[in-house]
Amino acid sequence: MSSTIAETIRERISKDIVTGVIAPGMKLEEKALADQYNVSRTPVRDALRQLESTGLVEFRPRRGATVANIGVEKLLEMYEVQSELEGLCARLSARRMTAMERHQLESLHEQARQAIENSDTDRYSTLNEELHNLIYRGTHNDSITDLTVSFRRRLAPFRTSIFFKAKGRVQESFNEHCKIIDAILASDADRAYIETRNHVISSSVNVVEYLKSQIQEREATA
Repeated sequence: MSSTIAETIRERISKDIVTGVIAPGMKLEEKALADQYNVSRTPVRDALRQLESTGLVEFRPRRGATVANIGVEKLLEMYEVQSELEGLCARLSARRMTAMERHQLESLHEQARQAIENSDTDRYSTLNEELHNLIYRGTHNDSITDLTVSFRRRLAPFRTSIFFKAKGRVQESFNEHCKIIDAILASDADRAYIETRNHVISSSVNVVEYLKSQIQEREATA
């Protein structure tokens, strides 16, 4: 139960950090957060430790938890790594996915199409995660899967907080998935790598532009 509470608190804090409600360098007091969310300090402490693993929070000597100052260059570095990892996963999946996994991939994609037609962005977001995770598993390489999932989690606060803010991004995401899935189903490993890498880079553009706007707003009001 406490882990679920910690995850909820982590999501709320990460959203506030990414959207600029909580500024870089701000100290995160366990007691104040516990009072704010009406919980004990234990799930707050767990949430902050989880956020430390994503790079959003730092623990400094004698200062405790503070919001990390993630700049545009750092974020671009992270997305560069993620684009290569996901591209590799798609390349291997194009070669190794079973017939059942390919059927599941088509099914998820069709459900995503229906979610868009119904303007159900929450459903699309869930299916988006399921589709990417299926491609990771399709590599049949646990080491690559674990590494890619771990890195994707580090970028999750940026992706989930900003994904739907960019006009037309959901439809663009779906269109990019069409190209990736076509390549995987055709067992075209090189094309699957290229299309997936381009997909991640395309996603990063919206995130970076949003982060730049947040930095400019903070500088203007400083």
